[in-house]
Amino acid sequence: MSIRFTSTARRGTVALAVAAGLALGVAGCGSGDDNKKPDTPASASKSSGSDPSAQEGQSDEPLAELKGSNGLVLDITSATRDSGGFITVNGSLKNDGANSIAVPSALSGNETEIIRNGRSLGGATLVDSKGKKRYYVLRDTDGRPLTTTGFSTIRSGDDLAVFMQFPAPPTTTTEVSFELPTFSVATIKISG
Repeated sequence: MSIRFTSTARRGTVALAVAAGLALGVAGCGSGDDNKKPDTPASASKSSGSDPSAQEGQSDEPLAELKGSNGLVLDITSATRDSGGFITVNGSLKNDGANSIAVPSALSGNETEIIRNGRSLGGATLVDSKGKKRYYVLRDTDGRPLTTTGFSTIRSGDDLAVFMQFPAPPTTTTEVSFELPTFSVATIKISG
């Protein structure tokens, strides 16, 4: 086998493992009370036959709203600690401006390994001020950030569902500062 084929096969295996892990994580999320019936009727997106979004069932009120340059807004909808020692931050990157926006390359951060893998939110960090630690977006074995990737522009009025995965601070830490280059800083609560 050639090195090129082996490298391509390894990347495919890693991508498949990451996708499977995320799918299992989403499938494992639930209320924890299987006997309780919902208090409200099914949402319109469920009854219309479309696929539910990854953020369906979460509060309409975001944990934080961060304003960026040129009308970009990042709404953080959840920051969930899982049993594997990770925190997944979910949100929505919106263009509230009047024109299409080229997403700033600064969001990817300045690490060569992450920049080499294209546009991402790899520059995001969580800061535990009590523990005096900064947590960077996780990377897979090929250096790709475990975050939303592959976007370059957002049209006016559009939004993009995004996620970022970080190593988890100690369980005693329940609040962290979320930082993303070119955006304001916000304090978010960790659930789970």
